[in-house]
Amino acid sequence: MHNITFDFSNLHSHGAAFYDYLALRKKVFVDELKWDIPHNDSVEMDQYDTPIAQYSLVMYQGKVVGGARAMATSSTWGDHTYMLRDAQSGKLPKIPAELMTEDIASPAVWECTRLVISNDLTTQKERSECLSLIVDGLVDLAVENGASRLICLSSLALMRALRQIGYDVTRLGKTYRNADDGRTYAVLGMPATHSYHHLHAMQQAVPFQLSA
Repeated sequence: MHNITFDFSNLHSHGAAFYDYLALRKKVFVDELKWDIPHNDSVEMDQYDTPIAQYSLVMYQGKVVGGARAMATSSTWGDHTYMLRDAQSGKLPKIPAELMTEDIASPAVWECTRLVISNDLTTQKERSECLSLIVDGLVDLAVENGASRLICLSSLALMRALRQIGYDVTRLGKTYRNADDGRTYAVLGMPATHSYHHLHAMQQAVPFQLSA
């Protein structure tokens, strides 16, 4: 598995990866979880898939097996800002407005959304590796743009999975039950730093140097 990151300006460099990511989102969020979100027979795409969004995807044997979207909480595109802030202002009635305990609009804080992993990855090892690659890509995107923190609206199961692979994730505020899939969700936050597994691997990969 390996990670790729891009935005609208260079998504063409990765062939059909962006479209395949949208197709994976449709398969998981619409077909399996039954979310009532914009889609057609092939893909799911919403109002936050714009030129200000950036993407971290995972490729395996030529296929997209996971990915997520990210943008600064200072972002605006038309009438929309970012998902959690729009929910807080009442633009997304399916997400409780009170989940956000503060109004965040800062280039130092990035929101991550639409994190998805393919069910083609069946082992815990594969899924953990994929999740780590997705999130490390999100961290890279955030840090490259001067951010120091990530937030997201995610299931509590994902919070546990992230903690298990070394991310310093905390729950921010209340939980709520999603009416479409029955799962419990909350706003999560973490520093824009790699997991300790990633850092350990980097420390072990000391380049071989020839003596002078």
